[in-house]
Amino acid sequence: MPARILALCNQKGGVGKTTTTFQLARAAVNAGRRVLVIDNDPQGNLTSDIAGEPLEPTDAGLADALSTRAPHTLREVIVPGIWPGLDVVPTSGRTLGSVRDELVVAGVGREVRLREALAEVRDDYDLILIDSAPSLDQLTINALSAADSAVIVTHSKKYSLDGLAQLLDTIESVKAYTNPGLDVAGIIVNQHEERTVGGAGWLDELSTFAEHRGLRLIGRPIPKRVVIADATEAARGLDEWGSAEATALGAIYTEQLAVIEGESA
Repeated sequence: MPARILALCNQKGGVGKTTTTFQLARAAVNAGRRVLVIDNDPQGNLTSDIAGEPLEPTDAGLADALSTRAPHTLREVIVPGIWPGLDVVPTSGRTLGSVRDELVVAGVGREVRLREALAEVRDDYDLILIDSAPSLDQLTINALSAADSAVIVTHSKKYSLDGLAQLLDTIESVKAYTNPGLDVAGIIVNQHEERTVGGAGWLDELSTFAEHRGLRLIGRPIPKRVVIADATEAARGLDEWGSAEATALGAIYTEQLAVIEGESA
């Protein structure tokens, strides 16, 4: 059966979408899944961590597959990832930011270019993860239009909570106009400061908000730990890091993936 496509999103920056995408990909590979990760952020941070080999500026990437000015298909820009069973659609080659600008002025069909591009490779994978930029621009709209489910990554902090309503409105608009089958898999709470009064209070607020909107929090919150960023920046899964703390943290991502895939309550 075709891969399930998940778009990890939040218009707020710094909430850990890229790190979450990286570690969920590791959990999926460990579970024997064939995984494709798409770096849909012009910054290209995920590409630098998860591509198997460094890419040159002249190498083709996602932008080339989305632009009408380039001849590449999505299959032609896929590169091996750092683990067996993982492939990557990198951000390299034609600047993804310029393609974002191209999409702004494009006509009918601009919102579904990524979905159409994915059609030729979807059957090759079990899971496709799309890491999007911290914005609600045409690149994020393309990710949501291509996805089966949106996974919202956020903090248990006031300013992160404030933007969720706007994000959910955008998701509803995508459902209405380009992707009626889109749903919200739930909310991943990242960098949670469990020992602070503020962290506990805003987690309660977030839980109440999610319940009011008919959403769920996916698994346990991911605590704020330096080792998560360190492992990701070193291109290592937490289970590869070699410490008991990292292994325990990696288990949270495994649990979250299971919840998303419906394997556990």
